[in-house]
This record gives sequence, C-alpha cells and structure tokens, in this order.
Amino acid sequence: MTKRENILKAIRFECPEYIPMTFHINAACWHHYDQDALQDLAEAHPLLFPGFRRQRQVTPQYGLNQRKDAPYTDAWGCVWETSDDGITGSVHYHPLANWAHFEGYIAPDPNKTDGTYPVDWQGIHNRVHQQKQGGDFVCGGLPHGHTFLRLLDIRGYENLTYDMLDAEPNLLKLMRMIENFNYQYIMKWLELEPDLMRYPEDLGMQIGPMLSPRHFQEYIKPMYQKLMNPARQQGCIVHMHSDGDIRMLVDDLIDGGVEVINLQDLVNGIDWIAGKFAGRTCVELDIDRQAITARGTPDQIDRLIREEVGKLGSKEGGLMMAYGLYPGVPLKNIEALMDAMQKYMGYYS
Repeated sequence: MTKRENILKAIRFECPEYIPMTFHINAACWHHYDQDALQDLAEAHPLLFPGFRRQRQVTPQYGLNQRKDAPYTDAWGCVWETSDDGITGSVHYHPLANWAHFEGYIAPDPNKTDGTYPVDWQGIHNRVHQQKQGGDFVCGGLPHGHTFLRLLDIRGYENLTYDMLDAEPNLLKLMRMIENFNYQYIMKWLELEPDLMRYPEDLGMQIGPMLSPRHFQEYIKPMYQKLMNPARQQGCIVHMHSDGDIRMLVDDLIDGGVEVINLQDLVNGIDWIAGKFAGRTCVELDIDRQAITARGTPDQIDRLIREEVGKLGSKEGGLMMAYGLYPGVPLKNIEALMDAMQKYMGYYS
C-alpha cells in the first residue's frame, strides 16, 4: 500500500495499514537546538522522516512574516512583525482599522498571491505534476487565516467584534471581497485536481471560541460553505484545521462540509473528541504542545499517545495524528514523542 493509498483509507474508514503520523519541525528550532541532536533524532525515526538526508548545516527558509526585525506587509496591507526568526508574527497594523480608509481599498490578485504570500502558479503546477507522477498524496488549499482571521487582521479583533454586533454594512462588503478572492484562488487549485483541500483557520481560544456561535453561523459559516462546496462537488476531500477550543463550533463546521477535522487534543478533551467523532468523522489529531510534551515526562508522553490512539482510532481507520515541534521542548521529550508516534502508528496493524 502506498502512502497515498494509506491516507485515503484512513480518511474513508477503509482499514489503513497504519495510522498516518506527521512530525513537523518548525524552522525556529534549527537555531534553538543543537542541529546535530535534532538530525540524530530524525535519522533514528525513519517512519516519521522517510527519505531524511543529513546536512552539515541546516539553513531553514523563513516565511516573509517569520523574520525577526523585518516587518512584512502582505497583499491585503496588513503589517506582520515577529520577535523570533521562524515564528509566524502577528499583525501590528490593520489597514482598515478606520472605515474611512475603505474607499479605494481593493482585493489582491489571486493569480499573484494567496493573500499572505506571493504565489508562483507555474511552480505549483510543476510540483503537483511531479507529486502525481510519484504517486504522492496531493494537498491544495487556502493559506492559514483565510477568512475570519483575514477579517480580524484587516479590521482588528475589537473592531471586528463590534462590526458583527452592529451589523456594520461595510463589513458585509469586505466579507464579499475576501470571499470572492478566496473562491477564485480555490478554483485555480481545483483545476489541478488535488486529493485534499485544506481550509486552515484558528477559531478557538484556550477556553471557548473567538467569536460567538451565533456570529459564526451568521457571518463565517456561509462563507465557508461557499468556499468548500466546489471541492466537495469535485470529489475532493475537505480538511479543516483550527487551534483552540472549538467545541461550540464543531457541529457547524462539519455541517459546512468538513470531512477531516484537525483539532487540538487536550484543549478540546480526548474523551469529548472521541464521543463526537470516533467512527464517524476522520480526526487529524493535533498533539499537545502546551503541557505534557513540553513539561511532562517521557512516560507521560508515551501514555498520552497510547490513550489517544486507543480512544480515537480503530482498525477501520478515521485517525491521523500530527505534531508541531517548537522551541522549548526538552530533547528527551522530543525523542519520547517520536518513539511513541512511531511505535503506536502500527497499533491496529
């Protein structure tokens, strides 16, 4: 079974050979950790890092909004700043903090940008062609923060909250502008016939969502549905990621067309996630980065992964797992997590 076939079987509950596991090392890690130590760990875990090739010196590529002391203005006019190379910044200037600036404000060109970064569509075409030639699983989609967070970045969180409460007419105009841009971008991706389309956007806080369920249903859900419908009609898998506590919004997300839900484990609760999704909707579980992996023991980490696999997985499938490594996690914990992910990916085999 190829990796692509295994992923599709996991999503469709068709008895994959193993649980798909993804371990992502954030670019900032390469200047926070000893590079040889990280590469030793990657080499020792070939199931997580297939085809890994050691380098004498790792020189990571930082995104345009991930560069320390280098403010970046995106295509919508939002200015990003970060205090650490490799860590995505936050928006420090909102171009429409005052609606007086709305006159003459225009959307960017989806032929040239995804809204956050410049886009080379010919390069994407070439990459997708190579992936298909190699039998790889092809993912397309919108950039992180494409709709709700885009509104927030353009207006500012407090302003956006009041806009929704006040039914601000200009907000509806801005929403249509963003929706039309995203729709055009999605249609360009769908021409390439990917296996899966991603719609990543953080909606949750540590406790509860960043907007009320009523406002999500009124303002954001219809936009999501319009953006997801073309993928569903084409038979493309719809994948949604959100950090934070999204329990109050999940029913509307699934109703909007989501087939694979990527959400955080401990913030939402393992038992709650199992009760809501196990055996029904494929979960790509975002493994804890705040508590156990960062400050727990290797034994606690092993028990966490085993518990999650046992409660959320099955021989039929429906579970994938992902971890994002950021600076601050002890090396012994990184090793323990890699060990556990590699060990339990075959739990149902």
